[in-house]
Formats: sequence, C-alpha cells, structure tokens
Amino acid sequence: MPAPVATAPRPPRTARKVRPWSRWTRWSRRAREARPRGPYGDGRLAAIDGLRLLAAIAVAAYHFVGTPTRDFWGTDTAHDLNAVAPTLHPVSGYGWLGVEAFFLISGFVICMSCWGRSPAQFAVSRIARLFPVYWAVVLLIVAVGIAATLAGQRWGAPTDLRTTLANLTMIPSALGVPFTAGVAWTLWVEARFYLLMGGLLLIGLTYRRVIAFGFLWLTLAAMGRERDSAVLDAVLLGEYAGLFVAGIAVYLMYRYGPNLLLWLLLGFAWCYALTVLNDRVVAHPGTSWAVSAAVLTGCLGLLLLAGPGPLRRLRWRPLVYAGALTYPFYLVHQSLGVPVTRGILENVPGIGLLPSIALGLTLCMLLAAALERFVDRKLGRRFRHHLTAALKADERGRGGGESGAAGRESGASAERGRAELVGVGGS
Repeated sequence: MPAPVATAPRPPRTARKVRPWSRWTRWSRRAREARPRGPYGDGRLAAIDGLRLLAAIAVAAYHFVGTPTRDFWGTDTAHDLNAVAPTLHPVSGYGWLGVEAFFLISGFVICMSCWGRSPAQFAVSRIARLFPVYWAVVLLIVAVGIAATLAGQRWGAPTDLRTTLANLTMIPSALGVPFTAGVAWTLWVEARFYLLMGGLLLIGLTYRRVIAFGFLWLTLAAMGRERDSAVLDAVLLGEYAGLFVAGIAVYLMYRYGPNLLLWLLLGFAWCYALTVLNDRVVAHPGTSWAVSAAVLTGCLGLLLLAGPGPLRRLRWRPLVYAGALTYPFYLVHQSLGVPVTRGILENVPGIGLLPSIALGLTLCMLLAAALERFVDRKLGRRFRHHLTAALKADERGRGGGESGAAGRESGASAERGRAELVGVGGS
C-alpha cells in the first residue's frame, strides 16, 4: 500500500493570498481607525483648508484674468488679456468652477459641523461665523464707494441706504435688490443648504438618516427640475444639490469608512452634479463641459484624499491660517479688489496689467488678514459667546443651578466652535 502523500497544512485566513479588493478594505479600516473620536475630531483638517484656498484662488483668477468681458480692464491694447496673458487667460476662464468646489467642500464641512449639535448650536455657529465679517465687508464697500464717488471716481457697487439695509440681511436678492458684494450670491445658496441641514437636525442626525436624506434630496431636486418648478428648485437647490450631497457622502466616508452604500450615494450625486453642470457651462461662454467636468472631478478626488484619504493626517499651520483667510478674501476680492486694481492702472499706467493685478490681489489679501484678526477672530468669538448665552436666558431665570449648567454648556460650545471646520460660507 503506497504511503500517503504529505500535504501542507491549510494556511490560516490571515496568511492566505491577498485578494485585489482587500487593499480597499485596508484603506477603509484605516479610515475608520483614524476617524474623529468625538463629534468634531481633533481640530481642523489642514488639507481641507488648502482646498478652500485653491477654490478661492480659482475664483479670483476668473474675475481678474479669465473674465470673458471684453475691454474689462480698458480699451488700451496693453490691457487686453488675450494679448497680455494668452495662456493664463483661457485657463483662468474655468476659475468659476471654484464656486462649485466651494459647494462640494461645504457639504463635507457643514455635515461635520452639524454632527453632535442641536439645531440651536448649529445656528449659532453659522451666524457667528458668517455675519460679522460679512457685515464689516458690506459697510466697508459702502464707505469706500461713497468716498470714491465724492472724489469723482467711478464705483460700480450700489451704496444707497435701501440697498445697504437689504444687504445686511444677507438675502438681498430675495428682497429684490442687488448684492453690494457681488460674490455674496453664493452665501444665499449656502444659507438654504444650512436650512435643509437644520431641518435634518430637528429630526435627529444619524448615519442612516443622513444617507436617506441624501438620496431623497437628489430625487426631489430632480423632480423639481423635471417639472420646471421654480419653488422646488429654489428650496432644493436643484443646480447644486449633487455637489452638496457628494460632500456629505465623502464626510460619511471620513467618519465611518468607505462602503458600498456610500459609494452609491456619491456616484448618484456625482452623476447628477455633472449632468446639471451644463447649465453653468452654457452661462460661461468659451468653456467646455468635458473640461469643466474633468476639473470638477479632480476637485472631488482631492476631497477624497483630504477627507478619508491619506491627506487627512496633514497638519501644516500655514494652510490652516490660509483657510481662515479664505472667507474674507473671497468677499473683498471682487467688489474692492477690482476697483483698486483699476485705480492702479489709471494712476500708475506704466506698471503694467499683470503687476497691477498682482498688487490689487495682494492688497485684498492684506485686508482679508485684518478682517480675520480683528473681526472674525475677536468680534466673531464674542458674538458666538453672547448668542449662546442668549439662548440660555430662560434657564438662568429659573435658578442658579441651571444658570451654572448653562454657563458650562456655553463654554463647551465655544470650545467646539474654536475647533470646528469652517465651510465655504466659510466659502
């Protein structure tokens, strides 16, 4: 009888051949291990701040170099962008996609900001973040505009009292008047996104509810576009819903790790976003849908790297500071930066177009730094503290013990506010 053939013992499961898809599983596991232990993690994500900075630079490049407006900087041939910047001009013509990138990042950041908060705490965080800097910029534009008009200079932004009062509400278009700060129309879009997220907070924020909310939002937004309903489109942000939902999906990957359901949500949102992107492409002559879709998909790839991907570990303080400057710079670069640059060109014509643009943008960045330090950092923090205290006024009136608890809660909310990520409205 032949001797039995010796066979090697069956390898344990951990020693078996690695399947191709296991690499993704390991990334998913690392993402889960690295997700924040508390509702807001361990502070700001520097890579996200870097993305916000890139988006702001793209928008500024569009307004200063990529604008399709003929004779934007004057009729002098030395100020013709096509001649002065033959390569930079058409490339910067796609800078308007920075707004879309802001909305994509905002989906990630605002979902992060909502988690673990009550609707009132979320409202306080957004109001304290957006309004002080916005009010300061509106009043600054009006003051400079009045001074320029008295000096006989041309000034494009409206400075009358009625328009200024409407702009202080941040929703002037809903009141039938133009924006004092031209780029502030995006804040009205952001505000409606905040209202939708606030409604979800009233129900309660959970993993499954946020996923269901994302799918439902996309479906209803598509129905609104199909029916050509202005009301549904205004409430559900039909043009930008896909971007916000995509950002939310990426945040859920960051918090819970990637999985098939989240990839489906991201896939549906991205198909929606790229399809309706054509409406924006048509509004920007000289741009291609294919190129725009590729650029925006690249932004999504960077967000995946910055959120659940390896760049989440990046801790570089200059990027964090640059992210803090993004919001004030975004607000001032067009309504103040463009007139200042025109003034430089008119009064110092020998300096040249591109150096004048660089100088105008540098002045805008210095102004943004001043607004960040003296308005956002100081006034915004006090504003947040007093708003939080005001929410607890009824509890203070019912007794000292509840007042102490309210004070502790106010302090805890302020600490969370210092550590939270800011979005595009931080955009």
